[in-house]
Amino acid sequence: MPSKTPDLKDIARRLQDFARKRHWEKFHSPKNLAMALSVEAAELLEVFQWLSEEQSKRLSPEALAAVSEEAADVLLYLIQLSDKLDIDLIAAANKKLVVNAQKYPVSKARGTSKKYTKL
Repeated sequence: MPSKTPDLKDIARRLQDFARKRHWEKFHSPKNLAMALSVEAAELLEVFQWLSEEQSKRLSPEALAAVSEEAADVLLYLIQLSDKLDIDLIAAANKKLVVNAQKYPVSKARGTSKKYTKL
């Protein structure tokens, strides 16, 4: 029987357990988690800092491993923050996709990077 792929709730529970075993819950306020998320996002950006557009599309195995690790850190902190604030990330993402489709209709946004207020 194939094993079930963990969903965001499974990962949130594992993160709760991880923190609880280390007595870290007191450090995991929404403010601290948001700050940690920002730090991890900056570490993700650091991998790309001095690369050209083309180089960023052809990462070395070492750089790709670093991106994978930092992206996972970003995701884990985002899951923790969302869990703390009782935000359903999947529902929020789906809602945001609808909002973005309204802000950026294909007829106006196709082929341009302009902000929706400038379309």
